[in-house]
Amino acid sequence: MPMHPYIPYLLEDIKDAERSLVEAPEIPEPEAIEEELQQIENWASGDLNERPFGAFCGLKKEEFPPPEQLSEEDIIVVYRAFSHLLFTWNADIDLPDELPWKLRYKFMLQILEKNFTLLGSGFIVFDFCTGYAPDCIFGKYCSCKKFWEDEKDRGTADSEEE
Repeated sequence: MPMHPYIPYLLEDIKDAERSLVEAPEIPEPEAIEEELQQIENWASGDLNERPFGAFCGLKKEEFPPPEQLSEEDIIVVYRAFSHLLFTWNADIDLPDELPWKLRYKFMLQILEKNFTLLGSGFIVFDFCTGYAPDCIFGKYCSCKKFWEDEKDRGTADSEEE
């Protein structure tokens, strides 16, 4: 199947949105462990200047074709390019391995609207996981589901022994 005609332009836009070390805003490295811990504490408490990730990289969700218009191959190519873009911004995406590509693409696009803070060190991981498998947005693809079921089975077994 031929590539969607818009994909080469989209890949170029994604490449242009990568953070280059030359153009990167200066983020002062912490001089002491206390400063680094303070940065982490500020991030955890929400005291950093957060903006949607799209405001950092310049991409908008509307610039991406709907997944229904793309082949799985198109989605894989765009997803990989977007993953590299995230890496250049000290970010990553973590989705269940079993998640179909069209769903991966939809979650990937949500990142553009998620709040983001550029940290001096470390990585921000977008994972969409609350850790509560029963209400997981991934449904049957939830990575935590087996763990929850195993724990539930153990809890049932423990209560039966009492």
